[in-house]
Amino acid sequence: MGPLIECVPNFSEGRRRDVIEAIVEPFRRRRGCMLLDYRADPDHNRLVVSLAGAPEPIQDALLEAAKTAAAQIDLNRHRGAHPRIGAVDVIPFVPLRHISMEECVALAHSFAKRYYEETGIPVYFYEEAALRPERKRLEVVRRGQYEELKDAVSNPERHPDVGPPKLHPTAGATVIGARKILVAFNVNLGTSDVRIAKEIAKAVRASSGGLAHVKAIGLALEDRGLVQVSLNVTDYEKNALYRVTELIRLEAKRWGVPVVETEIYGMVPAAALLESAAYYLQMADFSPDQVIELKMLDMLGGEAE
Repeated sequence: MGPLIECVPNFSEGRRRDVIEAIVEPFRRRRGCMLLDYRADPDHNRLVVSLAGAPEPIQDALLEAAKTAAAQIDLNRHRGAHPRIGAVDVIPFVPLRHISMEECVALAHSFAKRYYEETGIPVYFYEEAALRPERKRLEVVRRGQYEELKDAVSNPERHPDVGPPKLHPTAGATVIGARKILVAFNVNLGTSDVRIAKEIAKAVRASSGGLAHVKAIGLALEDRGLVQVSLNVTDYEKNALYRVTELIRLEAKRWGVPVVETEIYGMVPAAALLESAAYYLQMADFSPDQVIELKMLDMLGGEAE
């Protein structure tokens, strides 16, 4: 079996169904590229696609999808709750099997050059692919979003890593990188006061003294009359989902608001869910090997090698 990667491109479109389907179409029909999941959120105005497969067909499908997105999305008109700097906002490569993180970094760097040449969209590198230490964090690269970056891109400290110091006039810029598997995890709260979600996000996220390996922002879900603490858990083995949930629940109690529900956005490792299930069910000495489907898959994988 050859190298296997995950890729989770994020596009700045969550409302127009025809555009969403046109963006996703290349991932459906490209041989060697498996479309695992795609979800569009109208409040975020964002499409998150989960792919797995060999690096070459995934890159080919990404370029085709990016060209569609660039032709259909104008960031000068785009509005949504989620931060963004590009029509194709972020493309992370994640090593799954028979490929190292270093190889995914090299893949990100080589793909970015091809991406710019074929789309005209400049690229910033982040996470393990970052060329500057201050750009490792995605939120730093996206500071001020598209609206601020349009002018700030001319400053040397905000120059793209690939391409000239200017944005694509409608598609902005794209952030490309290599990272570990993360869990996109949302906690929805029973209030319409977005200030509460923002304060709780500040208390939870690592950058302001909260939990390590947790990124969080507070957003309004205006169509539902709720607010959301939207999180990326960048290392679920070091901070479990139950721990994140319980801290948010405690902080929400201080404000007198309930946790209405939680959401997993996109794909998630079974281990991330099983650890929290074991916690809430108070299961002693539980092992993932006790899950019959996982045990069988592990046995089948061993035979395939």
